[in-house]
Amino acid sequence: MPDTSARTGRTASRTASPRTARAINDRIALQLLEAEGPLTAHQLKVRTGLSRPTVADLVDRLRAAGLITVVGETGADRRGPNARLYGIVADRAHLAGIDVRTHGVTVAVADLLGTVRAQESVPVAEGAAPEDAVTGVYAALDRALARAGGVRPHTVAVGAPGLVDPATGRLTGTGTLPSWHGALVAGLRERLEAPLLLENEVNLAAIAECRDGAARDRDTFVLLWLGHGVGAAVFLDGRLRRGASGGTGEIGFLPVPGTPALPTAAGCDGGFHALAASPAIVELAAEYGFAPAHTEGGTDAPPAEHVVRAAVAAGPAGAGFLDALARRVTVGVAAVAAVLDPGCVVLGGEIGRAGGEALATRVATYTARMSPLYTEVRAGTVGGGAVLRGAVLAAKDAAQDDLFTPDDAAH
Repeated sequence: MPDTSARTGRTASRTASPRTARAINDRIALQLLEAEGPLTAHQLKVRTGLSRPTVADLVDRLRAAGLITVVGETGADRRGPNARLYGIVADRAHLAGIDVRTHGVTVAVADLLGTVRAQESVPVAEGAAPEDAVTGVYAALDRALARAGGVRPHTVAVGAPGLVDPATGRLTGTGTLPSWHGALVAGLRERLEAPLLLENEVNLAAIAECRDGAARDRDTFVLLWLGHGVGAAVFLDGRLRRGASGGTGEIGFLPVPGTPALPTAAGCDGGFHALAASPAIVELAAEYGFAPAHTEGGTDAPPAEHVVRAAVAAGPAGAGFLDALARRVTVGVAAVAAVLDPGCVVLGGEIGRAGGEALATRVATYTARMSPLYTEVRAGTVGGGAVLRGAVLAAKDAAQDDLFTPDDAAH
């Protein structure tokens, strides 16, 4: 935890009302326990700069609220109250993250610290009736909650493609999305007793890369999502930016000279999507002799992901295709750099993950030739579960905001 948190705690104790100061100090202590693991009261005193009596009262309050408990002792020669290690009660609340894709849904149930306790996936056939798709997702969520110990979620976060209107919270498509997506979100809101957070899938993937992945050391960066579709998520000064209509990062609609047509309000077929989305990548790969095939074990990988992995594994034989792909991706990266100057772009999604450093290094080279603005290009590291991980983290943050703030601190 940065030193500024401890300084904030001391300042709050001197200038805020006693009730507000207690709430701030409690929150700082809980953040320390989450970031560093179990700590003694003395360690909390040192890290927060609070007095011994203040820390003692803080510990008593948090234990009475069921948020922390004694998890052990420290020091071979020390026993008693000063040696007790306090940790957050992870089972104080549970949460769920839901990753909604075109052909299926994955659900994860986690504890208050974000540790996943159970995970379930359910495929959804193309053309499936909305009611059948929704019923299957409900069943997957129920199975995951049962496997986690029959818990009820305190908060649920859902990641889905499309725009999330900040005024209404409704999901709207930016192209052709399955009709069951909207039905699922509406049904979950009616069915669940827990608060439901709806977020664009790329934004959640960016949260995962920011907290657990390639952008952990950055407070300003852009995640460029390369998969079945393309998109971007924007972090500026440590904050996720969504825009007036929730459409920040809809880079698939970026007009690109040389594509067959211009994008329209109803679809992005003539934009950056037509240059760097999966179908376009498969066509490009065919020009270089790479075609989709079965992966090891007899399962099919998404075609574009497969051909990119094959090109990386082929070494010099795949260099021509990777160079051509990198030049296409650079169009999007250079546009982002020109408008936002983020200093760092992370390549995520199935294609970004498959291309890894081989693709990221090429994109960085071409970007440096195209733009005078220095832009570091990194390969995403969270992996295929980035959206689901981001959903869990978003739900965890919301649950902690609720539970870590005493009821009387809001008044």
